[in-house]
Amino acid sequence: MKTKMMLAAAALAAALASPALAGDPTGLWQTPTNGGQVRIARCGQALCGTLVTSNTIRADANARDTENRDAAQRSRPLRNLPMLTGFTGGPTEWRNGSVYNPADGRTYRGTITLTGDNSLNLRGCVVAPLCKTQTWTRVQ
Repeated sequence: MKTKMMLAAAALAAALASPALAGDPTGLWQTPTNGGQVRIARCGQALCGTLVTSNTIRADANARDTENRDAAQRSRPLRNLPMLTGFTGGPTEWRNGSVYNPADGRTYRGTITLTGDNSLNLRGCVVAPLCKTQTWTRVQ
């Protein structure tokens, strides 16, 4: 009995000592490129994200999605542009989503992984193993 109590106390101490992930990726995130900030929100059962600002938007508030591969989409504004769609799962990893990159006008298959309360990894793949991962930092 004494051994069980000591093991339970040790397990509790270990759990309290290690930081728990909030498991909530919603909020405003800073990207490591182009001064981008993306707001991640819940969209039904999935996660989605919109581009709030970037160096391009700060230089021209009316900047458009000119690199889009679909010519019909090139006139849409970059501000509030949907960039992340359809990510499902949780509490620390969301898969099977799409990542739109306005810099090259392409859409990639993606995964979002919370690596801490204030950081996440966004992985986008053309086809595995042709993938790129970015670390985003929470702004709010």
